[in-house]
Amino acid sequence: MFKSIRDFNVEEKRVLVRCDFDVPVDNNGNIVDDFRINQGLPTIKYLIENKAKVVLMGHMGRPDGKVVESLRLDKVKNKLSEYLGISVVKTDDCIGKEVENQSNSLEPGKVMLLENLRFHKEETEYDLKFAKKLSLLGDIYVNDAFADSHRNHISITGICKYLPSAAGLTLQKEIEVLDSVMQNPKEPLVVIIGGVKVEEAKLKLIESFSEKAKVIISGLVKKAIIDKKIKFKNEDKIISPYGNLTALDIDEKTIELFKKEIAKAKTVLWNGPFGKFEDKNYKKGTLEIAKAIIESKAYSVVGGGETIEFLRKEGIISKFSHVSTGGGAMLNYLAGSILPGLKALE
Repeated sequence: MFKSIRDFNVEEKRVLVRCDFDVPVDNNGNIVDDFRINQGLPTIKYLIENKAKVVLMGHMGRPDGKVVESLRLDKVKNKLSEYLGISVVKTDDCIGKEVENQSNSLEPGKVMLLENLRFHKEETEYDLKFAKKLSLLGDIYVNDAFADSHRNHISITGICKYLPSAAGLTLQKEIEVLDSVMQNPKEPLVVIIGGVKVEEAKLKLIESFSEKAKVIISGLVKKAIIDKKIKFKNEDKIISPYGNLTALDIDEKTIELFKKEIAKAKTVLWNGPFGKFEDKNYKKGTLEIAKAIIESKAYSVVGGGETIEFLRKEGIISKFSHVSTGGGAMLNYLAGSILPGLKALE
């Protein structure tokens, strides 16, 4: 098992924190949804309160190793300053002598944000020289980016080779919640898997959870299963929409079927919307599922970028017991895959 940030004395230490700042932005680079920034605040505040010198790093978008002006982290810096109530310093790069000097001169309780890690192709190409350069900016490394922990990137795994490492408070909470759902959920458990993509993790998750729970899947997931001729051991536990599997929304009959199952639940796990939810004409099915989960009073765990985006827009995200920062990472972890970022912390 990995160490927690609480296991370290961080006072006057430079703590290099990998955060999840990959927030959606509009064409002008303005942040559309700051959920992930908000989720990282407990760890940052803990470090400030314990007089650490806080050095934050993260990425935004896919600049492919080039500097893209609209993907600079200035707007993230502004949000952090607003939420923390202090002035956050931002660097022009994430490595180099000047950045090292800035980290060395940082005072206890102060926060510094590095520029977008993915402006350097070495981040995603796993170049350990890049890890070494990053490690010069801290005395302790903290991974608080659960949503990126299924990726074998330098700031997630490589840096652990050079610094004492720990999990941040948000990452730790994610693992505790997901472990409880996997190992000891209040029953009946209902698992809801939507979305368009049908990756291996989703199929593994459907297989494993259908042994002990009812699994509701979207039409597109069902269609992919049929097309790929995939068979599950407990197909009687898997519930899919009636009628047209590629419809832009689920029909009333399907909504009632899903609501009936959700109403029985004591624990609900949900990842992925149903239908073309971004069009208000086709959001009813996804909204009815959300309402049914809330009305069930079940312990609810929800994840996935699109699902969270939908719940935020509808103003009901606070009605869920735990909102995961991870989409792919959540699916992979629940499917039993070893996440590189967690393994590196060990």
